[in-house]
Amino acid sequence: MIKNAKRAYGASKKAFWLTLGGIALALGLIGIPLPLLPTTPFLLLAVFCFSRSSEKLHVWLLDHPQFGRPIRQWQDHRAISRKNKVLAVLSMVVVFLVSYGFFDIPAYALMSQAIILTLVALFLTTRPEPPKAGVSEDGIIQEPEEGRS
Repeated sequence: MIKNAKRAYGASKKAFWLTLGGIALALGLIGIPLPLLPTTPFLLLAVFCFSRSSEKLHVWLLDHPQFGRPIRQWQDHRAISRKNKVLAVLSMVVVFLVSYGFFDIPAYALMSQAIILTLVALFLTTRPEPPKAGVSEDGIIQEPEEGRS
């Protein structure tokens, strides 16, 4: 009786994380062409959820040719590459300019948007960059992070 209850609880917990991971992945993918919907936080959430529900999806996302490297850089070093920082800040500037120039948005909403985007840009630009490949202090050659080892 207790074994069945534990098994059912474990299965429902796994289903919860799998469902949440699937939703996060979908929102992250939708966020690629939509600048107001952030991609990276949803992909990080998806990796987290899949690590608790599906090893296959977890590894797939970490090994993905487009998303894997930035996710691993964040997980391992809490770092964001310069290229990704520049792209993120530029997209925020474009979003704000489009909001300002093409839509009749009240001043308080534009000001709120400007403050939020500025805070996000400050957060991004103050994150460290991933370490470069080279030789570690103990003499081990470190390869650039092309794929998972």
